[in-house]
Amino acid sequence: MSESSPTISSSASAARLPARPLATDTMVYLVLVTLTWLVWQISRQGYFEAGDDVGYWLGVVGGVMMLLLFTYPLRKHFRFAHGWGRVKWWFLVHMLLGVGGPMLILLHSTFHVGSLNAAVALYSMLIVALSGVIGRFIYARVHRGLRGEEVSLKELQAYVVPEQEDVRSRLAFAPTVEARLRDFEQTELKARPGWLTYFRQVFLLPVKQLLVYRRCVAELQQPIRKLAAHSQWSADDLIRRERQARKLVRRYLTAVVKVAHFTAYEKLFSLWHVAHIPFVYLLVISAVVHVIAVHAY
Repeated sequence: MSESSPTISSSASAARLPARPLATDTMVYLVLVTLTWLVWQISRQGYFEAGDDVGYWLGVVGGVMMLLLFTYPLRKHFRFAHGWGRVKWWFLVHMLLGVGGPMLILLHSTFHVGSLNAAVALYSMLIVALSGVIGRFIYARVHRGLRGEEVSLKELQAYVVPEQEDVRSRLAFAPTVEARLRDFEQTELKARPGWLTYFRQVFLLPVKQLLVYRRCVAELQQPIRKLAAHSQWSADDLIRRERQARKLVRRYLTAVVKVAHFTAYEKLFSLWHVAHIPFVYLLVISAVVHVIAVHAY
């Protein structure tokens, strides 16, 4: 096999690249939709109402679970709580409480609101819960698993840069493709910082990645067939090496997108924090008012 033929190495850097959490995200959202549907179905059966004993205690348990959500930031940010177990388990419990609490409160309300304070409390909870889902989506892209350990941009680049150099050297037989990949890298990794850039990279960059990939695949055909004729490859060899070349292009584009997305998601995570906290305060205040109103009247 000649040095210019496209091959794929099982590089350690590729194995260590942070994996895309898309499959996990899809599973989480399917579970949330299924649980919400089940809660709605149970509430339609008329087994209880918000004001009877069963409905009341469902609301109490759900409210306590929402209150316990504050133990995670307590463990994470206050020095005296740093010895209370590993952060990843606290985060896991935080997520479970963030799902169980709203589900029980929805069940308690039977998807109806009977007063203004109940409506404010319920909608505040739903906003906080949806905000938490969005936060988890962003969190998974700037942290390593459930450990709460933030991946650094330098660490990610240490994995990505060797990957890019490896791919470019293996695509030297197709200079047009190599130049297009380098242009994609320069455009995205040296884009002017700003919120417009970050939102574009999050929502539009995957589309651009797909378009560039298809263009590269089309531009690979002529040079790889010329190389096949020169090296006298068999038909099976040509098919296999075309597949390998496409995989190299995909690896390169994916590596660039990982770095660009990391910076964008890191900025969006800081913005999410600013937007999330006021809703949490609104939830606490409205929940306290709702509990007082229920027991007073």
